Amino acid sequence: MKIRSWMGGIAMVALCSAGSALAAVDAADVGNRLNFNPDQTRVGLDVRLGLGGLTGDLGERTAPGPLLGITAGAQPWRLIGVEAGVEAQRIPVDDNRIDDGEALYRYNLGVLAKAGPLVMQDKLRPYVGAGVGVSYLNATEQAEALYDNDILAEVPLAAGVDYRFTDNIFAGARASYRVLVGDEFADTASVTLDPTDDNPDGNLLNFALTVGGRF
Repeated sequence: MKIRSWMGGIAMVALCSAGSALAAVDAADVGNRLNFNPDQTRVGLDVRLGLGGLTGDLGERTAPGPLLGITAGAQPWRLIGVEAGVEAQRIPVDDNRIDDGEALYRYNLGVLAKAGPLVMQDKLRPYVGAGVGVSYLNATEQAEALYDNDILAEVPLAAGVDYRFTDNIFAGARASYRVLVGDEFADTASVTLDPTDDNPDGNLLNFALTVGGRF
């Protein structure tokens, strides 16, 4: 808990410092330098289907599960895009103390900034991204004996590629690694096996295909 407190304090200091620095910059000047034109910003929606699961100690007690996401995105600049979306995922519980068929349901809300060039006659865009998010984990009824419902923060790191078929239609693939903060949902399951293991670690690794349109 002390480590989490230190990390939270460092993050707060960094956030305040960044906010002060940004406040000193003329936003209009930044927009001009980046060639931002709100009248030409392309926005749209995409649907994401995929598969993924937890890593580390958490991955030893769960199995990969399917996910579905819906995202609204915009391309304010040629090389930089932003998106906000929701995602739902079923993560099966793989614990011999619990009957088969039990799971953790994850409901996520997050934002992501992406950066990447257009290549191949402006058809293909490889990119990397980073963002923030929050998830609610809901354990099924029998799994609640060992796994708790929990709210946790996420720091998603993504890499992917989009291919534009027309000016409005695109498809792509993405891998995302989500650093989980405040993941305590499996503490009870761990400590009942090993009293010294009250804080199992792990993050979330997902792979997905997307299809969408811009207008």
